[in-house]
Amino acid sequence: MKSVSVMEGNSVTLHTDTEMKNNDPIQWMFGNYLIAEIKDTANSIIIYDNVLEGRFRDRLQVDEETGSLTFTNARLEHTGFYQLQSNRAKKVFTLSVYAPLPVPVIFSYCPPSSSSAAASKCVLLCSAENMGQVTLSWYKENQLLSSISVSDLSISLSLPLEVEYQDQNPYRCVLNNSFSEQTQHLDVNEHCHTCSG
Repeated sequence: MKSVSVMEGNSVTLHTDTEMKNNDPIQWMFGNYLIAEIKDTANSIIIYDNVLEGRFRDRLQVDEETGSLTFTNARLEHTGFYQLQSNRAKKVFTLSVYAPLPVPVIFSYCPPSSSSAAASKCVLLCSAENMGQVTLSWYKENQLLSSISVSDLSISLSLPLEVEYQDQNPYRCVLNNSFSEQTQHLDVNEHCHTCSG
């Protein structure tokens, strides 16, 4: 199985790594759905872009010389398993499409029933909305303090951090995936507000 990744909106090709022979039919499957094929008669290319409610409409191209499948303007819903079937080869690809990452948001949080000990510290939450296959992390300088990962697109991430009000160390919250990262730097004076117990 070959893994291929792409940022949403970009183009990506699933390469067959072979030259087509005359009258060599091929099929591209997405799960159990036939999405494209080259028929053995006159090498005619057929794109089935009406499957799955038009998920692939105007986004697929098949190279008539190699049989490679290209996605233009890839979308998150194109993530999944693809299978190439021909007389000479059978290959499986897993395609991961990643959304552009937002900058994480830092805000202060006053826990309910704050004790006097807890009131001496600033509690912060770093949050990112509805991102799949990402990691959210707190760093103090270059030291990782904590992190949380999620693969479910429907889950929002929040990661707490406690600091002293007078703490002037450089902290940052980082949201990243295998493609990119976004960073929000913490300013204790700006982000921390005293909780009234």
